[in-house]
Amino acid sequence: MRPLRYSINVTLDGCCDHRAGSTDEELHRDWAEKLSQADALLFGRVTYEMMEAAWRLPATGVWPDWMADWMKPFARTIDEAKKYVVSSTLERVDWNAELVRGDLGEAVQQLKRESGQGIFVGGVKLPLALAELGLIDEYEFVVHPRIAGHGPTLFTGLSKYVDLKLVGRREFGSGVVGLRYEPRRS
Repeated sequence: MRPLRYSINVTLDGCCDHRAGSTDEELHRDWAEKLSQADALLFGRVTYEMMEAAWRLPATGVWPDWMADWMKPFARTIDEAKKYVVSSTLERVDWNAELVRGDLGEAVQQLKRESGQGIFVGGVKLPLALAELGLIDEYEFVVHPRIAGHGPTLFTGLSKYVDLKLVGRREFGSGVVGLRYEPRRS
């Protein structure tokens, strides 16, 4: 069974707005490495559209000028990855993606039953629903040493506690700390 791993950047005050964190070559390299080890990415519509706008290789085959050379391995990893998109409003997707429809729990359980190394999920709303269903096998919070004072926060509206056990920690030169947890199963 493939594990479902949730990973997200977050500030010290809990803001998970993608513009609130800071990034550098070391973080991009780490993200590219993690994502390249996954069989697929699982996104909700909002995250899918945001990632596609930033990381899809343009039809010209040339990355945009704003993209630093050290960002390109991450961009290629995201661009080439298999993607599943949970959406009731999108009619179709492309960018190496397929829509996930119907019962979320059943659909994700089916994806997890397939053989492979794992599935990465990102975003805010979809992981909340997956946490409610007890389907996330690993949580990783990439904590940035910044106080944002605004923005969306994680798991707003969660109906029950999810107790976690620390299984890994990584410190980056920038002061960012990656904390990996697994749910405590009773």
